Amino acid sequence: GFLANLWVGGDKTLAKDVAGYFHLLADIFLHLIKMIIAPLVFSTLVAGIAHMGDSAALGRIGGRALAWFIIASLISLTLGLIFVNFFAPGEGLNLVRSGAESGVNTEALNFKDFVLHVFPTSMVGAMAENSILQIVVFSLFVGVALTAIGDRGKPIITVIEAMVELMLQVTGYVMRMAPFAVFGALASAITTEGLGVLKTFGELVGEFYLSLFALWIILCCAGALFLGRRMGKLLKYVREPLLIAFSTASSEAAYPKMLEQLDRFGVPRRIYSFVLPLGYSFNLDGSMMYSTFATIFIAQAYGIDLPIATQITILLVLMVTSKGIAAVPRASLVVVAATLGQFDLPVEGIAFILAVDHFMDMGRTATNVLGNAIATSVITKWEGMLEVEEPDYVPHPKAPAHTPAHGRAGLELASDMVEAEKGESH
Repeated sequence: GFLANLWVGGDKTLAKDVAGYFHLLADIFLHLIKMIIAPLVFSTLVAGIAHMGDSAALGRIGGRALAWFIIASLISLTLGLIFVNFFAPGEGLNLVRSGAESGVNTEALNFKDFVLHVFPTSMVGAMAENSILQIVVFSLFVGVALTAIGDRGKPIITVIEAMVELMLQVTGYVMRMAPFAVFGALASAITTEGLGVLKTFGELVGEFYLSLFALWIILCCAGALFLGRRMGKLLKYVREPLLIAFSTASSEAAYPKMLEQLDRFGVPRRIYSFVLPLGYSFNLDGSMMYSTFATIFIAQAYGIDLPIATQITILLVLMVTSKGIAAVPRASLVVVAATLGQFDLPVEGIAFILAVDHFMDMGRTATNVLGNAIATSVITKWEGMLEVEEPDYVPHPKAPAHTPAHGRAGLELASDMVEAEKGESH
């Protein structure tokens, strides 16, 4: 990317074309990820609920997950507010308000539309649009209904179990594209922006990453309170999905690999298939921090002094509005633009940080992924269902072949068969 920037950086149009070809690798990977996300979420979630046994357990796990998400969001927003006031990266920029448009569409962000968006009008439409929240709602209905009809639903559960294994196998194929996507995404960003952009905005980016690092420490400490020494093992297992999320700036890109790694860590499918999709909609720790950081930074850049009471009000507004961003493209920027407009702050300030938004997006996306991995593992431990990590996989003679990466899924299926055989012998 740096070499391409030296070669064509002087011609913005040519640089954009070259960057587009670099980014083609990342685009292909993201298209493949979007291809598998909907069937993967649906099959794993329905299978997980069907094996959970009762709806009371589902409600308890959902309640604990939402409680964790709300507390984590408050901590993230507050930490962003503290650090942006401490570092004050916008002070001294003395930008002048012009009343220009931000170029960010905020019409998609309102509570009524968000609530309505949660409930799908068509399962096919929800899958076609990769609307995770709608897929989760439909999957909850199907999973609970399968549990309610008992033995009559067993043939469908068998089909869905086979679909899970099929999608995990397809995921394995898709993830082989990940290194090329990482290369393409980073080379593309540097080709157009050059390494110089990091020097120009170095203070802002550096202070934001220091704030994220502090959030990582808090999240890891919170995880260690529940997981103990296994917190270190969890970080070891999730480093690959974190790298994918960081380099592609896409949480979706890391989702399939995260399922696999949580499985290897010892989280049962019935937990991660339910909590992780919820987290992708409601537990965006990095995006939370970015929202307060960017909002106050823009106010500082335009020389607007915000009283602490106003800043706390902004924090509470962000706490609510940020929960409705699951289906909004470039969600963090949309939330920031909407909040600036609501408090009569210069919305055009968004344009100032767009140059480095991709580099900040990489950090906040990786933080979102880490926060969801910790949340899922903690809730599993809370439920007393955390298993030992990555056991040796010995396939049952009647079990279908599985790849080593999905050994635990194979073990679960094999153990179900063993139990069924015991029942037959009795």
